[in-house]
Amino acid sequence: MSEVKQHGRRRATEPTSHELVPFVGSRRDALAAERSSASSQAGLSQLLRAGLANGAGQKVGIALAATGLALAVTVPSATGMSLASTDLSSAATAEIVVSAGADIPISFTTPALGSVLNQDGQLRETLKVKASNVTAQAAKGTLSAPLKTLVESSPFGARINPLTGAAGEVHTGQDFAVQCSTAVFAAASGTVTFAGWHSYGGGNRVVIDHGNGLSTSYNHLSSIDVKVGQKLQRGDQVALSGTTGASTGCHLHFEVIVDDETVDPKGWL
Repeated sequence: MSEVKQHGRRRATEPTSHELVPFVGSRRDALAAERSSASSQAGLSQLLRAGLANGAGQKVGIALAATGLALAVTVPSATGMSLASTDLSSAATAEIVVSAGADIPISFTTPALGSVLNQDGQLRETLKVKASNVTAQAAKGTLSAPLKTLVESSPFGARINPLTGAAGEVHTGQDFAVQCSTAVFAAASGTVTFAGWHSYGGGNRVVIDHGNGLSTSYNHLSSIDVKVGQKLQRGDQVALSGTTGASTGCHLHFEVIVDDETVDPKGWL
């Protein structure tokens, strides 16, 4: 370390290490100075802990350098911050140990939580919009099967007329093969709007209105067990299957009607 003499005094070009300077004054002043020093050290310790907790170690180091305090501070690396002159043992996180007897099962699996609507509730939620605006995903599974066992035969859509052999006929429902006089059930809750003979080939027919543009119809019935205006619950018996009207054998012709237009029933079952 070089020295420069000026006017008979000696001045160092670099600061020397901090030395302890004897305190001059009364004992009361000395005690006050100690308290002030202890308070400063406590505040410093809190500042360092806060810096560590918040990941602001570098800013703390800069702040300490600005105050001119002689502490050994290492700028934090990817693993943390080293404070040579500060006791941070109190900042360590306490480890909590959980124990149980050997015969007590411990499981950390998360229980399955959820709320499942019944089908009528699901249908009511779906029909908060007009039936014609219901997406295929929302519609699927909202109607129950009209028979205990579904055996698909002639599907919805274009087909050859089984009676005349003419091509280009649009089949307006889904046929299910079943013996005559088999119980037919309401696919959802609703009100009967038609129960009688259908003039356009459906034979004995029942139509149930489920609300907001959605209806179902049951055709070629051997007998009808409901009347117009009757309120039905999902699964109530509507009729017995048959082969009345334009039919080649015992079966159920089941239709889903959305805003007076027939759609593929399988999209709702």
